Amino acid sequence: IVATLGSWLVGYSEQSTYGEAFLVGLINTLAVAALAIVLATIIGFVLGIARLSSNWLLARLAEAYIEILRNIPLLLQIFFWYFAVLRALPVPRRSLTPGGGIFLNTRGLFFPAPLGEPGLGWSLLALCCGLAGALLVHWYSRRRQIATGKPLRHGGLIIALCLALGPGIFLATGMPVSWEIPALRGFNIQGGIVIIPEYAALVLALSLYTATFIGEIVRSGILAVSHGQTEAALAAGLTRGQALRLVVIPQAMRVIIPPLTSQYLNLTKNSSLAVAIAYPDLVSVFAGTSLNQTGQALEVLAITMAVYLLLSLVTSALMNWYNRRVALVER
Repeated sequence: IVATLGSWLVGYSEQSTYGEAFLVGLINTLAVAALAIVLATIIGFVLGIARLSSNWLLARLAEAYIEILRNIPLLLQIFFWYFAVLRALPVPRRSLTPGGGIFLNTRGLFFPAPLGEPGLGWSLLALCCGLAGALLVHWYSRRRQIATGKPLRHGGLIIALCLALGPGIFLATGMPVSWEIPALRGFNIQGGIVIIPEYAALVLALSLYTATFIGEIVRSGILAVSHGQTEAALAAGLTRGQALRLVVIPQAMRVIIPPLTSQYLNLTKNSSLAVAIAYPDLVSVFAGTSLNQTGQALEVLAITMAVYLLLSLVTSALMNWYNRRVALVER
């Protein structure tokens, strides 16, 4: 069982160096921030659209969710998910299990782990080549349609064949994957993959809390688009869902992206609260344990601050690039 993604990738042990401890903390921080950003974005868009729904009950529920969660301190929400929810689960001997080697208890969520066998590398290579080919065909078809007004003939079929390349090689090589099934041994579950409760609590709290702010950003972005755009789309025969997806949201993204970038930066920096529940992130492992053992406070804290600064700059650069992609083209 691997406690965290960072310790598995680095191979951390008692003999590891401080540099390896730094890498473990960095990878664990990135693992939290990446998943929480994706979940917060999805939930936030759903909340923002629900706030504007014509369904009175749905709109009021979304409003209540936003007003309640965004006014509760994030640290308290982390404590709630960790101590009140996840720590209230049964002990390993009484694990909740739906079968299939899946167990849920106070030690985390356990599920089967895939183990690669000879031939799996070819399947993964074919999958990557298929995805690259599908993206290339899609890009060419789009450029062709913009230039000539005609889409690529059989473009959808070609993309489907590219995407089927990986699964086809996987089946042809006899499905070279075996599974390590978790099982109760002694006082704990052994084998498989585990999502530790500290990671789950942190991701849940960060994503649900940040989603409330993203929801308001999405709502304001949609309201910034002239209602005449929606009426024109409906008059053209589009449904309300199609009008929102194809007409309103693409225009609203120009208003949404700048404040959305700030929320992504806040989420990444807020992940440092992981130290409160002993999740081994960068602050806990490097600015905590490593600092105490080395006594080099200035150097350790300077490196930690530089890492968060670099993460913020990279995130901001990526979002600025995307913002330029969706910006209005002036002629």
